Amino acid sequence: MSLPLNGLRVLDLTRALAGPFCTMILGDLGADVVKIEPASSGDMVRSWGPFTEGISVYYLSVNRNKRSVAVDFRNAEGLGLIRELASNADIVVENFKPGAVEDMQLDYESLKKLNPSLIYASITGFGRSGPYGSWPGVDQIAQGMSGLMSVTGLSDGGPTRVGIPIGDVVGGMWAALGVQAAVIQRNATGQGQRVDTSLLGGLIGLLCVQGQRYLSLGDVPRSLGNDHPVICPYGTFDAKDGPFNLAAPTQDMWIKLCRLVERPDLADNPDYADNAARMAHREALKNELNTSFAKRDRMDWCRDLIGLGLPAGPIFDMADVFNDPHVRETGMTEQIDHPLLGSLRQLANPIRMETLQGRSVRRPPPLLGEHSAAVLRDFGFDENRIAGLLNAKVITGAQELK
Repeated sequence: MSLPLNGLRVLDLTRALAGPFCTMILGDLGADVVKIEPASSGDMVRSWGPFTEGISVYYLSVNRNKRSVAVDFRNAEGLGLIRELASNADIVVENFKPGAVEDMQLDYESLKKLNPSLIYASITGFGRSGPYGSWPGVDQIAQGMSGLMSVTGLSDGGPTRVGIPIGDVVGGMWAALGVQAAVIQRNATGQGQRVDTSLLGGLIGLLCVQGQRYLSLGDVPRSLGNDHPVICPYGTFDAKDGPFNLAAPTQDMWIKLCRLVERPDLADNPDYADNAARMAHREALKNELNTSFAKRDRMDWCRDLIGLGLPAGPIFDMADVFNDPHVRETGMTEQIDHPLLGSLRQLANPIRMETLQGRSVRRPPPLLGEHSAAVLRDFGFDENRIAGLLNAKVITGAQELK
């Protein structure tokens, strides 16, 4: 069977992280993603460290399953070429700062005239309207303004950013979801449409119970570190060899936990009689449990907890994660050949579908301009025109391969 998005052409005008993450998802699912980059420097993330053999690891992390075309954005013919490609694409994705695509006549209204069935996705910092619509936006600013940082971090510390650029990643995921919904609707109507999302909106859309607490109760949640905001015990505990997480969200699980740690007195203590009481005495209860957990290693505790039906797991660093036998066996990383780096190990797409056949990484992240000529051939350009564009430096090829 073909891949789910096979046959869809995506013109990727994005850079940095949110947009490339969106188009990477589309590429993972089978779309032909053509990454359009400024010929002078390429995607800005190519210059961000750390580097392996001179290639940005940051760039490698979000650009698999794409082809690269290097175009001179300062050349009117180059912008005209991009518009011509868009007229034969199914999807355009962009995350320029507000106003930039209009200046280049690469905005939705301009491209829609050329291609009425075009699906056009925009990812901005704050959306295209409202008081902040013209503001540039980056991940940490959005994390702060979404409320996410206010509920993240230790209870006795200040607001804390999430350890990955979650605003960018989530914005890209929402955009990819919207694009796929628009494709389904186009199949029924024949019409394209605009898809908009933002870093701020994407994070607010994730606030879940923390957001609903304020909307329903006027309650302003604060950070609780590694403790669950409404369930106890549920959080991080300390074993002999390091921290681990456990959850005992039901009364039956609480009783089982007390038996496992050989502390029946905790189950009988009125301070811990039900979840509300345990929440009120959370710190004292954590100290009591940690006294018991300090006697054995974390994996021993986790196996016993899981055997009783309680969710539990060790807290891993990156070395632990990628050397874990379960992560290896379930294919969360894949190998691909890179033209300069040789064998390259990459994160895999976590979606499991019969049509993906356990192989989501099919193309390595492209070199700048690696596919300039090949893509134009696929879009129907003849060899004379391609040669003329190369000679005029409207497009460039991958110098690294020459």
